[in-house]
Amino acid sequence: MTSKDFKEQINEYNWDEIQSQIYAKSPADVEIALGKDKRNLDDFMALVSPAAAPYLEPMAALSRKYTQQRFGNTIQFYIPLYLTNSCTNHCVYCGFNHNNQIHRIILTDSQIMQETEAIKKIGDFQHILLVTGENPRDAGAGYIENAIRLVKPYFSSISIEVQPLKELEYRQLSEAGMNAVYCYQETYHKERYKVYHPKGMKSKFDWRLDAFDRMGKAGVHKIGLGVLIGLEDWRTDVTMMALHLRYLQKTYWQTKYSISFPRMRPHEGLFQPNVIMSDKELAQLIFAYRIFDRDIEITLSTRENENFRNHMTGLGITSLSAGSRTDPGGYAVYSRELEQFAVNDDRSPDEVYSAVKRQGREVVWKDWDLNLQ
Repeated sequence: MTSKDFKEQINEYNWDEIQSQIYAKSPADVEIALGKDKRNLDDFMALVSPAAAPYLEPMAALSRKYTQQRFGNTIQFYIPLYLTNSCTNHCVYCGFNHNNQIHRIILTDSQIMQETEAIKKIGDFQHILLVTGENPRDAGAGYIENAIRLVKPYFSSISIEVQPLKELEYRQLSEAGMNAVYCYQETYHKERYKVYHPKGMKSKFDWRLDAFDRMGKAGVHKIGLGVLIGLEDWRTDVTMMALHLRYLQKTYWQTKYSISFPRMRPHEGLFQPNVIMSDKELAQLIFAYRIFDRDIEITLSTRENENFRNHMTGLGITSLSAGSRTDPGGYAVYSRELEQFAVNDDRSPDEVYSAVKRQGREVVWKDWDLNLQ
């Protein structure tokens, strides 16, 4: 294992220098990266650079080839279950911001079971993602553990997307039945991070960044990383995430990894994205990551529209959500008025399933990593 955790290693990299390197890449650098069998961080920077824009077709072909080799024709389906919108953070871009005047909900045991029963009726989901706002006092590790134990009899794979926890808490949740943890750094720009997260535990950049090391040390089966597209220069952010990914893979080599690239969607509040990413740029990013890492799982949520998700199936994406509700109790308990962000693909699971099947793909309703153990 390396002697330094990533929160210490990241200080050795300068954001502005990395950004300059990316934008200095030439078409020749892109062609060199495409011609290699194994790519390093420098190659990745070429593939996400503006110079790679004319190479989308060969990148898509290579991404399709690698995805087919590693994952075959399969696409994994999962569904999120939002447990609470209660949050003590003040993230300026989020609908759950502590300052927003919305009705705060923490689902009770009976309500969690109502939601679970509703989910099982709309699709053969075996992979569920439990999501919370960040309220350690009222919806901390104990609450999350209880929710895991409640839904465990109904799903073969349980993932969580919650506030960063202590190493011991990750161990406890794994013992309770948790299979994966998803945590988004949002942006790796340390100097700008505080602008978007002025108050609450999430304002502590190092605590959040160190969560991935705590997951690794706790032996979490799968770790999911992501940045929020819309805060800072996306090319630099995803490069820093690629650096983070390589560190984690080297340090916690027995762990599986997943990535996603959520683009900002409309939500409660007035914050507007600083950076707008086009569909072509998101496609370029997906291709670049698949070419960079053939084994990584890449997720595309219902933030993205039906047309884009259909086109990306088989071109790098390995995991799709379907039928998502992004509000606590949104499947059965409450009406859809408390969403964290607006869903952009509101097809039913059956409709998404049919679209995937028409493309010659097989839907996997549960976690393939666990099936192979």
